[in-house]
Amino acid sequence: MALATYIVGQTPFPEFSVVLMLDDLQILYYDSTTWKAVYRSHSDSKYYDEEQSDAGVVFRDMYYDMKDRAFYLKDHQNHTDGVHVHQRLVGCELLNSGKPGLLHYWDAFGGQNMEEFIFDIEKHAIQIKMPWVITWDQLKQLHENFMYENVYHPICIKTLRRYLNMEKNNVMRKVKPRVRLMKKTLPDSQGLQISCLATGFYPRHINLTLFRDDQPVDDDQITGGEILPNGDGTYQMRKSLVINAEEVLEGHNYNCTANYLNLDNKLGITFDADKCDQGSCSTGLATANTYTTRCCEQVRHAAAVQYSVHELPITDLYRRSWGRWRVSETRCTAKENDTHVFED
Repeated sequence: MALATYIVGQTPFPEFSVVLMLDDLQILYYDSTTWKAVYRSHSDSKYYDEEQSDAGVVFRDMYYDMKDRAFYLKDHQNHTDGVHVHQRLVGCELLNSGKPGLLHYWDAFGGQNMEEFIFDIEKHAIQIKMPWVITWDQLKQLHENFMYENVYHPICIKTLRRYLNMEKNNVMRKVKPRVRLMKKTLPDSQGLQISCLATGFYPRHINLTLFRDDQPVDDDQITGGEILPNGDGTYQMRKSLVINAEEVLEGHNYNCTANYLNLDNKLGITFDADKCDQGSCSTGLATANTYTTRCCEQVRHAAAVQYSVHELPITDLYRRSWGRWRVSETRCTAKENDTHVFED
């Protein structure tokens, strides 16, 4: 994935800049101050001169194209003087078979999506959705087809393959989450906050769900849910639910389910209202309760997992590769605020 930004107006930032990512790993940075690609690593690579040349060809052309479009749209939309931002997200696909796939880019101006562009290498054709008010004549269409087929798409695929091979131990690793179900007493409301935390996982895609009596809790009752980075390159997600004292006394069951790369982990909490009188519940409703981790009895199965791979001029958006692994789940229990880790 490459994110390019062109700024109209005076700011302390470069007029044009590009950040190139392979999944969530930054590969290089390029801007209009130095007109050079600065690499996070591999700067002493035998491909350094070639990559600098490729970056110059692709990013300088992108600079002039985005500059022309930004000023045209600024005038067309009757924007006044000031700061206006034109951004482009671009990437290409490497299919499961290893064959090159589509090249995509998405343009936005002033925070509004304006255009989606697709180049199909198999059909040798360009498709534009939500086109700009700018139109191409036949000569311009032929020129763009030639450039994408012979310059941009080949550089994109070449760079994607190279950095996927260099960084495969990082971007293709799989780290399973540690999942905790926690409670916090809320003295002001005499209620509780139930929080489900999944942390330490990679890649970043996870589905975390809170249940009340085996029914998913409505999203408008949930806080959190953002995927946040940890300092070690893994990720975390937390979802919380506030329940009042009356609801606790109703004796509902609260469960948390984390679905990750076809693995299932379920943590449950049960409040026993019969064992809780009004006085004790007002100070600490869950002090006598336990959290139970419910896992299925040792089940082993193979799971096919698909990742997507995309890249842009000198970049990559997502990765697609097929892998098969084995997963196990074991019967287990955990005490309050305990942690359960997916086991191999």
